[in-house]
Amino acid sequence: MQLAQKYQALLDEAQRRQLPDVDGIRLCFQALSLAAAIDRDCAALLAPHGLSEGRFVLLFLLDAAPDGLAPAVLAQQAGVSRATVTGLLDGLEREALVARQADASDRRALRICLTPRGRQVAQAVFAQHGHWIASLFGALDAAERTQLARLLDKVATRLE
Repeated sequence: MQLAQKYQALLDEAQRRQLPDVDGIRLCFQALSLAAAIDRDCAALLAPHGLSEGRFVLLFLLDAAPDGLAPAVLAQQAGVSRATVTGLLDGLEREALVARQADASDRRALRICLTPRGRQVAQAVFAQHGHWIASLFGALDAAERTQLARLLDKVATRLE
């Protein structure tokens, strides 16, 4: 795998300094390079639809909530701040993908709902995105996927 240029430079320096476990450093940089490539390709896939990853996540969450969600709930489920959700919603509303509506049970509260256009875009993007994500690991058989998941979990425990 081709490392991102910055990681290759750091790896070269680690080798020059004869740091311990250069192979471990290389693996970390491979994981970071892969994650960056996935993020880049994901952004390219979403861009023609006028979506960022953040906007995509909100569409996904709203598609699963036919009665809509409060902005605070969206923020919590998406793992972002309320301010971030407000900015994302402003963009989605400008594109006529979501609508802010008064909550039927509390007129002071808002519910965010997909518009018919938003639901249409969401369905099209979800299908495309799902196929793309599945294809990333398409070369791995079931046993390899299980092994990779186990290995990633094992590395992740070191971060906790």
